[in-house]
This record gives sequence, C-alpha cells and structure tokens, in this order.
Amino acid sequence: MVTNTIAGPSVARPRLRHKLLLLSFLVGVVGPVAVGAAYLYLIAADQYASKVGFTVHSEDMSSAGDLLGGLSMLTHSSSSDSEVLYEFIQSRSLVERINRKIDLAKVFSRPAFDPVFAYDTDGTIEDLVDYWQDMVKISYASTTGLIEVETRAFTREDALAISEQIVAESTAVINEMSAIAREDATRYAKEELGTAVERLKTAREERTRFRSKTRIIDPAADVQGQMGLLTSLEQQLAQAYIDLNLTLETSSGDDPRVSQSRRRIDVIQTLIEQEKSKFGMGNAENPDVASEEDYPTLMAEYERLSVDVEYANSAYLAAMASLDAANAQAQRQSRYLATYTPPALAEASTYPERGMILLVMGFFLTLAWSICVLIFYSLRDRR
Repeated sequence: MVTNTIAGPSVARPRLRHKLLLLSFLVGVVGPVAVGAAYLYLIAADQYASKVGFTVHSEDMSSAGDLLGGLSMLTHSSSSDSEVLYEFIQSRSLVERINRKIDLAKVFSRPAFDPVFAYDTDGTIEDLVDYWQDMVKISYASTTGLIEVETRAFTREDALAISEQIVAESTAVINEMSAIAREDATRYAKEELGTAVERLKTAREERTRFRSKTRIIDPAADVQGQMGLLTSLEQQLAQAYIDLNLTLETSSGDDPRVSQSRRRIDVIQTLIEQEKSKFGMGNAENPDVASEEDYPTLMAEYERLSVDVEYANSAYLAAMASLDAANAQAQRQSRYLATYTPPALAEASTYPERGMILLVMGFFLTLAWSICVLIFYSLRDRR
C-alpha cells in the first residue's frame, strides 16, 4: 500500500536584507523621531502667543452742509497704507524701535538651554531681524486691508508686551504718514501764497515810489482838478476878449484899459499853454517843448502800476483761498489705526506645535527612507 504525503507550506524566514531594512528604518526614521520627541517634550521651552488685528482707515469728513444733514463722515479702508504697514512690521526699523524699549535679545533667549528655538544672544542685528520674522507672524488680506499679527515669546507677559509695542509703533508710523500727507497737501499752497505776497509787496512799493516821485496820490483826480482849472482859464480868456472888444468900441486905441485888457489876455493865454502842456498838447509857440509833468505819461504809468497792484492783490486772495481749502482738505482727510482685535494675555502655551512637528518629521523621514529603499532594490534588480 502506497501512502501519499502532502508537504505543508514552508515558513518564510527573514533574510539578512530584511533585517538590514528594518535596522535602517529604526535608525533613519524611528530614532530621529524619538530624539526629536525627547527634545520637544523634555527640553524645548513653551512659547506663548499674543494675537492682534488691525487695519488702516482713512477718514474723509464731508462738507458743512453734509454735516448739518447728518452725513458726518465716510470711512473706508486704505489698502496702500496697510501694505506699507505690512512691510514695516517685518522691517529692521520696527525691530530697532522696539529693541530700544524692550531688550528683544534678552526676551527671546529666556530659556536656559534651548539651542533650537531660543535666540543666540551673540547674534547681530540682522540675526535678530531674522529671528523676529520667525517669532512674529503676520497675515495680510489685500482685499479688505486687514492685518493680523501673532507674536510669540517664552512668557505670557513678553508676548503681550511685544504685541502692544507693535500696535504702538504702527500707530506712530500711521500718524507720521498722516502728517506728511497733510504737509504735502498744503506745501504747494503755502509756496503760492508766499510768491503772491512778495508780488503784492513789490507792486505796492513801486506805486508808492511813483507817488513819492510825482507827489501825486491819484493822477486821475489830479487831472480832474487840472481840467477844471483849464476850463476856468478858457472861460476867463473868453471874457477878457469880450471885455477888450467892448472897450475898443467905446474908446480909442491908447486907452489904458485896452493895454490892461491885452496884458490880461496874454497872462491867461500863457497859463492856458502851461496847463495844456501838462496834458501833452504841446505849446503853440514851441510845440516840441513838453512839461516834465506830462499827464498822459503819468496816467499810463500809474494805470500800469494800478493794474499790477490789482493783479497781485487778486493773486494773493486766490492763494489765500487755495491755502484755506488745502488746510480744510488736509483736516478732513486723516489716517488712523483701527484695532479690531486688541492684544490679550495668553492663558496656555500653543508653541512649539510638538505633535505637528513630529508628524511632519516622521513623514519626511519615512519618505526619504522609502526612496532610498526603492533605489537600493532597483540597483539590486539590475544586477
């Protein structure tokens, strides 16, 4: 009788390469993760976070009529100012400002032994700025202009103090920007006003010199007086001719009254010629001789000076109105920092995120180990 014996499945035994793979996994993945966990939970110091949220608002007040109507102001977000503030919070300038009030190097190096997360006090200002950017996280929404800042430190009080200083320095920067904007808005108007004042002063001084030189306050009024005098002399001359003719009709040529009338006529004619010469009418006997007080020339000069004064005065009034309008506009437009989430004292530490760090660390180490294993087996299969 023949008996058939069926052999059972053979038990797979781990080979050397399997043991090496397991050892490499323990050394390359489990070991570093264990060391990292020991450091994070036994050595790394707790970090506390203080959050603050704010935005830059521009306040544009309405006119007086709108104020009476109840429309007091129109407030809107200023994205460009928020972008400037976003860059400022990450800048060396802010770090230096806060470092003058709070010793940041001391604050960030409070753990006695934490070479990974604590700051090295031997670092330069550039190192402090780099460390600042690691401990101060800022997020900015370009569509709304909202800025959120999370400040980390190794104590609750330090995190709150740094957060409050960020708000204070940001407010100071916005105030500086507002002052510069107001100064820019009024600088051109002030320059125009200064030019207008100098022009008006020069025009008035020239008119004053003209009056002092000619001893005539208003040539137009003086002309009216001279015209009245000339008219009176012409009337007297006409009356003298009438008297002379009447005398000649009733007396002989050697009558003393005739010679007296002729002398009177000569005197009046001389005065008339003198007055006419003042108006540029020349002289009957010497047409080319003109008086020093040539009224047409004086009138032209005075009118020119008067036009200059009037123009300078108009320019001055316009410059004053422009400056008043610029000042009013500068007062209506102002920037301010609106804090919608004030700094608060943290109750519990939230950093370092130990679980997340270990998870990421394990993932990348496992990924790197897997790639090395695949490379090893691909090289082995090619043989």
